[in-house]
Amino acid sequence: MSTPDPLRVAVIGSGPAGIYTAEALTRQSREPVAVDVLDRLPTPYGLVRYGVAPDHTSIKRVAHTLARVLEHPDVRFLGCVEYGTDLTRADLARAYHAVVYATGASMDRRMGVPGEDLPGSVAATDFVNWYSGHPDLEVSRFVLDAEEVAVVGAGNVALDVARILVRSVDELRRTDIPEPVLQVLAASKVRRVHVVARRGPLQAKFSANELRELGQLDGVEVGVDPADVAIDPNSEAMVGAARAARTNLRTLTEWAQRSGGGTGRRVELHFWRKPTAVVGAEHVEGLEVERTELDDEGRLVGTGQRETLPVGMVVRSVGYASTPLPDLPFDESTRTLPHEDGRILDAEGNPLPGEYVAGWLKRGATGVIGTNKSDAAATVRSLLDDAPALRSSRAPQVGVEELLKEKGVVVSDYADWLAIDAAEAALGAELSRGERVKLSGWSELRRVLAERN
Repeated sequence: MSTPDPLRVAVIGSGPAGIYTAEALTRQSREPVAVDVLDRLPTPYGLVRYGVAPDHTSIKRVAHTLARVLEHPDVRFLGCVEYGTDLTRADLARAYHAVVYATGASMDRRMGVPGEDLPGSVAATDFVNWYSGHPDLEVSRFVLDAEEVAVVGAGNVALDVARILVRSVDELRRTDIPEPVLQVLAASKVRRVHVVARRGPLQAKFSANELRELGQLDGVEVGVDPADVAIDPNSEAMVGAARAARTNLRTLTEWAQRSGGGTGRRVELHFWRKPTAVVGAEHVEGLEVERTELDDEGRLVGTGQRETLPVGMVVRSVGYASTPLPDLPFDESTRTLPHEDGRILDAEGNPLPGEYVAGWLKRGATGVIGTNKSDAAATVRSLLDDAPALRSSRAPQVGVEELLKEKGVVVSDYADWLAIDAAEAALGAELSRGERVKLSGWSELRRVLAERN
């Protein structure tokens, strides 16, 4: 019996969701496959490269696992290819049996308060992209000339932002943070960072490890209002709290008992306060917050008690959201592609043949990097179940290489990525900064690609 031609699958997005999708496709034995992983950047790994904080080196090592997937003989990496611009939905339908959209959630959620668009009020997504060396963010995007900064949010990203703002440059020098960004941080005037959370410490989303790390920074004090952590151990809230939340509370209670009064950098955690306005005429001059509490039905309500934090910069870190993709349905309420078991649904709730979704675009911005593995596997099961029908109804009519050549798209491949990777390793050695230093900006990436080609 002859071996059937491979099932041709395009995965849009090379972050964890996309690469785990490629891995699930190549690890199964039901169907021979040929997988193309497409990304608009010449650098793969998505949030592992541009979202994980530079000082979290152990988490970033997951890139080694993802690399093995891209090196599989049945997988190709096609960089510098943007869905909706370089290839349309119709193009993909001509070139592949199936398409899995895994573009993640790159847009920030807004606070929805007056003054939010003042200069100096920024999204955590932008700040994270900046210190992570994302080519879309110019080094000049941030100056850090404010002495006090407010970070709004109670998740790990909020603590990442606060930590990078106060961590010593000597410690950051040992990471892969781009050299121009490191120079901006070295000249930073930030001395105090206020982390503002709408709810209490038991409802905070940051992990216990992330919180403890904040208290271990050299030369940095952490302050907590004792009233914010004065929770009756026999209360219903405490009894029903998760173990991680109780661990966080113990850490916060220890910090609340410290006297403080040092002259170094400081992080202050403010619970039960919601932003009501970003204050300022032409630039951020403060953040007005209102004290909150839970009513008898457990709903968060304002108490009317307000104060203004004297900050010159506000970073909102209240969540990520996906953006609509051209020619595809989108659920504005959940900020996801509507689907059933990973099969994208049209407006009438019918599956769109050959079109699937994985990752944050499928389930919303929840979970950790590893969550994407089981999520991708579930989508791939649906795709494989549909494979016989896809072979008969969506047989490729043209190769994607031909389409891209017709459109004049200059594609980068995995070897190009390895050249960028080698250039970053060489820069790290040249600057005596460790294993690698990220290149900053499109111009540097294009220079490496041009030199190779």
